[in-house]
Amino acid sequence: MKKIPLGESELNASQIALGCMRINRLPVNEAQALLKTALDNGIDFFDHADVYGGGASETLFAEALKLNGDARENIILQSKCGIRNIDGIPCFDFSKEHILNSVDGILKRLRTDYLDVLLLHRPDALVEPEEVGEAFDILRSNDKVRYFGVSNQSPMLIKLLQRSVKQRLIINQVQFSIAHSPMIDQQINFNNVVPAGVDYTNEILEFCRLENITIQPWSPFQYGFFEGVFVDSPKFPKLNEVLGRLATEKGVTKNAIVIAWLLRHPAKMQPIVGTTNAGRLAECCKASDVTLSRKEWYEIYTSFGRRLP
Repeated sequence: MKKIPLGESELNASQIALGCMRINRLPVNEAQALLKTALDNGIDFFDHADVYGGGASETLFAEALKLNGDARENIILQSKCGIRNIDGIPCFDFSKEHILNSVDGILKRLRTDYLDVLLLHRPDALVEPEEVGEAFDILRSNDKVRYFGVSNQSPMLIKLLQRSVKQRLIINQVQFSIAHSPMIDQQINFNNVVPAGVDYTNEILEFCRLENITIQPWSPFQYGFFEGVFVDSPKFPKLNEVLGRLATEKGVTKNAIVIAWLLRHPAKMQPIVGTTNAGRLAECCKASDVTLSRKEWYEIYTSFGRRLP
């Protein structure tokens, strides 16, 4: 699998990452098979969060992989913190105390001494950037976290954080797929009075490219907010007809074409594939060897029902 640099860091990672949100649903032997498939196909980047499975996903990952010193150095571990429940009330919490406590819990569950990347999980409306900066300084100086980033955050919030955070933020993880592409739609329909021209994303794509922040698309197969998978869905016949034809022509599956569509973008994104099916994961990994033409990329884009101005 091809590798890409992550933001302004020394990390070179697999083009495709394995998202471990649902891994806790697997028995240990199936989790081991999934992780072996990932490694055998060149995936060396694994994405976690402390809320995935209530922490159980990180625990099962560590049990299934059984990292030793050498194996740990050959993979890149990313986790996220900031979503929590306080006395039954769901909250976001980017306080210094919560970040530090969360990382200690993550490291314990993953059975490792350090994270390669820590992301702030979604925006906290009550964020105090100075506290984030202090927490990151402690984590970096103690060698508990090598690099930092965010998820689902706007350009101005990133700039606000970066003012108090000494370390460069290298990643922004956002929802993006063929079926969810507002940051592309707004570009194409700029200055047109149409729904697709509404700037829902504050030009986050352009901002991340200018700031050399790697975009990690999550839910690359979903439409809506976890409403379902669009591949083989009867709701999207034209899209699936195009995906099927291109898959046949290139000797891969529709799943590979979906990921190849993301990889074709010049922003050099790193899709997070969250499947727990080892066979499907292997199919997705073949996207690294597929190059879509400009015509093919736009044909897929418009087959979802979009019109170019």
